[in-house]
Amino acid sequence: MESMKAAPAPAVAASLTVRDRRILAAVSTGTAALSLAGSAFIVLCYLLFKELHKFSFKLVFFLALSDMFCSFFTIVGDPSNGFFCYAQDYTAHFFCVASFLWTTTIAFTLHRTVVRHKTDVEDFESVFHLYVWGTSLVTTVIRSIGSKYGRLGAWCWTEPARTGKVAHLITFYGPLWSAILYNAFTYFQVTRMLNNATRMAVGMSDQSRHFDTRAEKAVNRWGYYPLILIGSWAFGTINRLYDFINPGHRIFWLSFLDVGFAGLMGLFNSIAYGLNSSVRRAIGERIDMWIPEKFARFCPAWLRPRGQRQENELVSLMVEGQQ
Repeated sequence: MESMKAAPAPAVAASLTVRDRRILAAVSTGTAALSLAGSAFIVLCYLLFKELHKFSFKLVFFLALSDMFCSFFTIVGDPSNGFFCYAQDYTAHFFCVASFLWTTTIAFTLHRTVVRHKTDVEDFESVFHLYVWGTSLVTTVIRSIGSKYGRLGAWCWTEPARTGKVAHLITFYGPLWSAILYNAFTYFQVTRMLNNATRMAVGMSDQSRHFDTRAEKAVNRWGYYPLILIGSWAFGTINRLYDFINPGHRIFWLSFLDVGFAGLMGLFNSIAYGLNSSVRRAIGERIDMWIPEKFARFCPAWLRPRGQRQENELVSLMVEGQQ
């Protein structure tokens, strides 16, 4: 993404007009606001609903928290002040990388539970925190070494030195695409395991049809997880590589797609990871408790899942398949 979030835009002045930069700044702020709202909603649900205080959703909470702060600092960064210029870039970089890494902990937990049939995932919580926050801090510090910051319109940006661009590619896009590859490999193994379990369940019990339907839904949903990072950062990666090869020749439409999709990462994560059946059920129960029936009936059906039991998102399918 452009430097409004965590990526420098040293060549913008030479290739984009003032109007172009204002459009990109508006798009960045707008998409970051949507991501801030979505991730803040998931954080609020976790804090308010005690039934969500389980390990699987705790990981989603920290993912949403990282997205929330990344979006927040994207919006409040003030290039007119040197301190805020540094704060905008460093904090956005830190929390963006943290968001990438939290998705890998969710993938690891799912893989260890479903594929390896282990129940000790909660023992890794302290390791997860050290891995995510420690790696994010190290990459941010490395990126800051030798960087000289300036101001350009709505952007904070590093000096257009080739070494700075290399450092940025390594410390930001390195963790990003490592997370994408790891998540894709992990979810491939998980979906293959679930497909095998589904085939084994067919004809073995009266619940085979129910299990098959739920497994199919889970496989389809998990298949989108790696695509979130790819869709959010594919244009940003192309834009950064293009700028590295052809410095000073920015393409407006590519920068527009870069800023727009990268800014929506938090919103995509909050929908895919956070707005699951447990959250919808918790909201639906509060609607039943606090809102009269004559008004509650106007709420969307997916917010009122009456009579459904709460399930663990990571293990319910395999538990049922092993019965």
